[in-house]
Amino acid sequence: MTSTKDPCISVCKFSDDICVGCGRSKRQIKAWKKLDKAGKRAILADAALRLLALKATGRRKSK
Repeated sequence: MTSTKDPCISVCKFSDDICVGCGRSKRQIKAWKKLDKAGKRAILADAALRLLALKATGRRKSK
C-alpha cells in the first residue's frame, strides 16, 4: 500500500474495538492524524488483515 489517505468510509460500527468500516481500532483512529507515513502504512496493513478476518470489505477493491 502506498496511499496514506484516511481509510474512513463513514461506516463507524465496532466489533470488539475494531471498526468494521475501516478495520482500525479506536486507538488507531484517534492517533491517525499524528502519525507519520510509515505509521499510517503499518496501520493500513493491519487494518486490511482485520477486515479480511471480519469478512468486511472496507476500502479494499472487490474482485
